[in-house]
Amino acid sequence: MEVHSHTHTSRKKWTHYFWEFFMLFLAVTLGFMVENQREHYIEHKRAGVYARSMLINLQTDTAELRQIIYRGEFAVKYLDSFLQLVTTTDIHQIPTGKLYWYGLWGGYLRGFEPNDATFQQMKSSGSLRYFGNYKLEQKIGEYDQVIRRMKALNEIDQTVYLETRKARAKIFDFKYNNEANKIAQSAVYVDYNASKIDSFISINPPLLSGNKTLFNEYAELCRSRNLRQQLRNAKEAFDLAVVIIGLLKKEYHLSEGTYLEK
Repeated sequence: MEVHSHTHTSRKKWTHYFWEFFMLFLAVTLGFMVENQREHYIEHKRAGVYARSMLINLQTDTAELRQIIYRGEFAVKYLDSFLQLVTTTDIHQIPTGKLYWYGLWGGYLRGFEPNDATFQQMKSSGSLRYFGNYKLEQKIGEYDQVIRRMKALNEIDQTVYLETRKARAKIFDFKYNNEANKIAQSAVYVDYNASKIDSFISINPPLLSGNKTLFNEYAELCRSRNLRQQLRNAKEAFDLAVVIIGLLKKEYHLSEGTYLEK
């Protein structure tokens, strides 16, 4: 009877298993690191595109805000003069030309619609984190808050604005009020010309009414306008926009007149 000997497979040393595990671990880790770097690269590229787009939006915003501030300062100054006139002097002792000119500004309104498409897109998609700059993200958030305050205040002011215009129409003849408005458009907004303003004031056009009660109602409505607060908001928004533009340029090496890649 034959006896068969059993062949024994030699066991692998533990170091062999260790190196197999190590190589697998290394491959997974390197793969993770490569993928992470790829994601980081993609996010950085996307951040650059968003930065260029936001810069263009803010350049448009600052141009509009500059106009709002310029015109708003005149509106606040002239309306203050009107309220000073009617509260310190008898209506019938004030030249009607002054009443027309300074009273015109109770009906001033300049809304602001920000070009915030890029911000809204980044906000809704959670892409603001792409910027990776805390100060930049903070200033963008502050800018958004100011803009929302401006919108809310403008909505509140709409009702008072309409009532103010109705009250103004009871006192001032539309013909002359419209002439004053045209002068404001050309001699204040475009190219300031004091002589044109003085010429209008000197003609002393007739009023529809010199009724003290009507003037008092109009003055109260003018006092209720939020022009001064809106001017402060516009200045704050402008300053923040300038800071954000500076941060975007520095972080992403952008320059004036930057346009989106086609």
